[in-house]
Amino acid sequence: MPAPPEPRAPVDGDERRLHPWSWLFVLLQQLRQFIVPLLVLVFLGRGDRYALWPLVGVAVLAAASIWRYFTYRYHVDGDRLVVREGLLERQVRQIPFARIHNVALHQTLLHRVFGVAEVRLESAGGNKPEAEMRVLRMGEALALERLIRSHGAAAANADPDALEGEGAADHADGRLLLSLQGVELVRLGLVSNRGMVVVAGAFAVSWQVLPDHMLSSVVRDAADRIFGYASGFADGMMARAAAVALVVVAALALLRVLSVALALLQYHGFRLLLQGRRLTVERGLLTRLRTSAPRRRIQSWSLREGLLHRLLRRRSLYIDTVASAGDGGEQRGLRELAPIATPEACDALVREVLAGAAPAWPPAGWRRVHPRTWQRLALPGLMFAGMGALAACWHFGPAGLLALAWAPWAVYAARQNAQRAGYALDARMVAARWGWWSRQWRFAEIDKLQALRLEQSPLDRWFGMATLSLDTAGARPTTVLRLRFMPEVEARALHGRLAAELSRLPLRW
Repeated sequence: MPAPPEPRAPVDGDERRLHPWSWLFVLLQQLRQFIVPLLVLVFLGRGDRYALWPLVGVAVLAAASIWRYFTYRYHVDGDRLVVREGLLERQVRQIPFARIHNVALHQTLLHRVFGVAEVRLESAGGNKPEAEMRVLRMGEALALERLIRSHGAAAANADPDALEGEGAADHADGRLLLSLQGVELVRLGLVSNRGMVVVAGAFAVSWQVLPDHMLSSVVRDAADRIFGYASGFADGMMARAAAVALVVVAALALLRVLSVALALLQYHGFRLLLQGRRLTVERGLLTRLRTSAPRRRIQSWSLREGLLHRLLRRRSLYIDTVASAGDGGEQRGLRELAPIATPEACDALVREVLAGAAPAWPPAGWRRVHPRTWQRLALPGLMFAGMGALAACWHFGPAGLLALAWAPWAVYAARQNAQRAGYALDARMVAARWGWWSRQWRFAEIDKLQALRLEQSPLDRWFGMATLSLDTAGARPTTVLRLRFMPEVEARALHGRLAAELSRLPLRW
């Protein structure tokens, strides 16, 4: 981020307001929410009197924004932050520093022009921030972040369950753990599908906004142009098919170029810092985002490695915190520790952040899943091949038996997935791995687990296996740690062992 003015940390009882221009940013935020009805009034209104209604609406929003500036106050009261807002309907919110799990500083290009930032303070499991300050001077925002960090470290030192081996030292800049330069950002764009997400979003918006006949006309014209362009290269069905394939390849290449451009915009200047007990991430070219969270608040970890990752010898490292587990958490909380890095760098980051008693990552030995797992995984593919062959034979005759060629691939893929699946358990953490084409590792510390669940589908019972699901604080369905396809005897024994261990361990989150 650009060099801010000298931070001035708030002191006890020193009540402060937002930035004098905060009403402008609140107004712009509200206009984004009401822009559609305002545009409807502008373009669909008839007569002079209707043309004034949008101006009246903007005036009302501006008055509400100014009212919020004059009625919003915050001050420090010992170990907590007190926020007051409202005049007719007053609200007082007290937020203990020790309960703040994530501090996010958000700067758009307009924020950077005015030298301000939006500050969001988030606690455990909240679906919305505990406090949202639009906006503070950049120096005050950084001073508030530092104050929360120092008070949180003091509370952790006073907590008997705090992590051992963590120093209380808190430096302004912290220690750099990872930074991403231009070449790494290009690799990140190549392995991601951000370009496809943007195109899909634009298509969805067009589908909702444009009339059906207009959208279908655009799609039809585009298809005619593509086939016409391909036909200009060569005659004949095979030659045209090859030309169309080249056009498709060119379109995919353009999507990758768009993904690279988006990665450069979103992750420019990416830095992962260790500041005392907190992890801080800075990133962004036009819009700068700075998020931080205590490392003891990390609930679970994820390592991901797709096909392109392996070709480039890279992985991605993600974490889940309680603050990021609520609605919209992927945008709000600290999520990505290493958007892309070498496998060795990811493993080193895990060991560095876990600290404490010599974390053994990666695990020394992985336990295999049930021997019949490959049969369980191949069954859906075999059923699909059989039903596809029957349907194809019904329509095309004996040539439909070619659909059975899918069966050997289904068996091969199932064997590869079963061979690489497994789980690991030691005195401190439990981990699971799965995937062949796209590989994933998920792990969590045992004392962060909150609930255990033993699951068996009818097929699982038939094959004599079970799945053990391990929930952490605020876990979403996509972040639950699952030990799949375990032998039923092992799953029940591990369930009983972990249940007994969790009953005597204090919950740490």
